[in-house]
Amino acid sequence: MDLYEYQARQLLDEQGIDTPRGIFVQRIEDVPQAAETIGYPVVVKAQVKIGHRGQAGGVKIAHDRDEAVRAAEQILPMTIHGHKVRGVLIAEAESVLHEYYVSISVDRSSRDFDVLATANGGTEVEQIAKEHPESVKRLHISALEDFDRRAATAMAQSIGFYHADVDQAADILLRMWKCFHDNDATLVEINPLAKVGDPDDESTKRLCALDAKISLDGNAAFRHDGWARFDDSATADPYERKAAEHGLHYVHLDGQVGVIGNGAGLVMSSLDAVSFAGQEQGTGIQPANFLDIGGGASAETMCQSLEIVLSDPQVESVLVNVYGGITSCEQVALGIIEAIERLNVTKPMVVRFDGNAAAEGLTILADADIPNIHVAATMETAASEAARLAAQAKEETK
Repeated sequence: MDLYEYQARQLLDEQGIDTPRGIFVQRIEDVPQAAETIGYPVVVKAQVKIGHRGQAGGVKIAHDRDEAVRAAEQILPMTIHGHKVRGVLIAEAESVLHEYYVSISVDRSSRDFDVLATANGGTEVEQIAKEHPESVKRLHISALEDFDRRAATAMAQSIGFYHADVDQAADILLRMWKCFHDNDATLVEINPLAKVGDPDDESTKRLCALDAKISLDGNAAFRHDGWARFDDSATADPYERKAAEHGLHYVHLDGQVGVIGNGAGLVMSSLDAVSFAGQEQGTGIQPANFLDIGGGASAETMCQSLEIVLSDPQVESVLVNVYGGITSCEQVALGIIEAIERLNVTKPMVVRFDGNAAAEGLTILADADIPNIHVAATMETAASEAARLAAQAKEETK
């Protein structure tokens, strides 16, 4: 679950990390009051779940009411890298002395947590790491370890917090770690973490999180009642929202072959197989979705899955690839037949069963003798047939 910046700031505020005052608004008419409450100058920032907002024109400085309204009028209708702007954050403009980058994330390659920091904030950290690897400091923390003050202080010293108090920097790193740990986050990123204040008055200088990106592990939602405030169902993909209501793991893609399987690895392999088949056949056919029915799926689950996949008008064929373990291929077959009868499905469907009750499932499909069900022995042949049928159907509709 990716958060908007204004939501991420709420979690940082709860940990005592300093952020500029800000007000989130979604209507032009609310901008003047928000800006006047904050006090000019203000920063008007597009709220989208993606970076590079500044380069796209989604971040503007306003020095008075007219500029604030004009900035919001330009930003609110925008779509940035495919993401519709949800609203704008009217934030206090700070006097920046220096910028840093700090993040804590789940490192799946090393299977631990990764604390990353550099004194070159406000820029593309990936590019900095590539061109000046010596300026990027990294600390790996295993799942059995903790990130304590000693480690945080050492990290702060190694970064080189110019004009900044090392103890204050270490404190922010510790608070970030607590935010990461307590919220079951997969990423807590502050870019930039800035030294702000009057350059001639030491008493005004402090570290402040000017921007934040936080991703939460959706699998941990049952432990966090407070996450209800982050619900974004109103703007969520309708197919993904419907799948979530049924407890299904679904991701909407821009293709023509609906893909259903059990287990994320098998579904991902199925997506690749469909893409490769489309390339080989020269049709450009691509998968339309990722849908994992999980282990032990019932006939009803299978029926719900097909209903969601087939409700996408782009879908021209469906690939069902199930390796029976906990999941019974017999139950999946019953669900397929129920869905076809209930939904009056006419689009072609290619089925590949293996494992638990595969023979029984295939027998059920054979006895049903439904013309638009095609059976394949391997994932590759099933994907190839699904891609071919989708291309054929697409051609017929031209």
